Amino acid sequence: MSEAAKSIEYYARALRAPRITDGYRDLGDRAREAGWSHEEYLAAVLGREVAEREASGAALRIRAARFPGAKTLEEFNFDHQPAADRNLVAHLGTGVFLEEARNVVLLGPPGTGKTHLAVGIGIKAARAGHRVLFDTATGWVTRLAEAHERGRLPQELAKLRRYKLLIVDEVGYIPFDQDSANLFFQLVSSRYEHASLVLTSNLAFSRWGEVFGDATVASAMIDRIVHHAEVLNLTGSSYRLRNRTTTRPQAQ
Repeated sequence: MSEAAKSIEYYARALRAPRITDGYRDLGDRAREAGWSHEEYLAAVLGREVAEREASGAALRIRAARFPGAKTLEEFNFDHQPAADRNLVAHLGTGVFLEEARNVVLLGPPGTGKTHLAVGIGIKAARAGHRVLFDTATGWVTRLAEAHERGRLPQELAKLRRYKLLIVDEVGYIPFDQDSANLFFQLVSSRYEHASLVLTSNLAFSRWGEVFGDATVASAMIDRIVHHAEVLNLTGSSYRLRNRTTTRPQAQ
């Protein structure tokens, strides 16, 4: 190994950029063959390091988000769900709404793609460098209840505000008691005009009073959620049941 190669590998370790060690020889051969300038070669080496580092960081953020599966916006079946506005979904994928602390609400019957879109938006956000965390509505309430029991609810809410995006799945599947409804209200209020929420629900807003056991609390919560929000109403039959056929008994 030449002295120059040894120096490059030493500098790569010192900079904690091990991919430079892996790539500088390959790129060096290409640079000589193509007649690159020194600046072009250096830009290529550093560009590869940055690209692979960003990809690695995105993968870590996606794992840390605790998504229930890797569902991307590109895989969403718009043909089965024509109610979904393609342009709006694409816009949400840019993450602009996160910079404005806006929310996204996905409403519709089970199986119409709400969770898929929520996860897809979350993955886009994670790949863009944002911290994201996913859980069901009951999961979030359980987390806040445990913090409340330890006397650390304010600290937990402050910690969650450091996440650019929280995804709350399945609002309405299980009704909340009064204490749970109050905890959920505090989560919504703590993020109001500070950071974004993506929520999915099988119930129209007019029925959220049934979920939270109090029409006044539900109204105050909805007011904070939709003040700065995009609301998508999904319709139709369940995508999961699209290939199911009904077997009828044969006539005797």
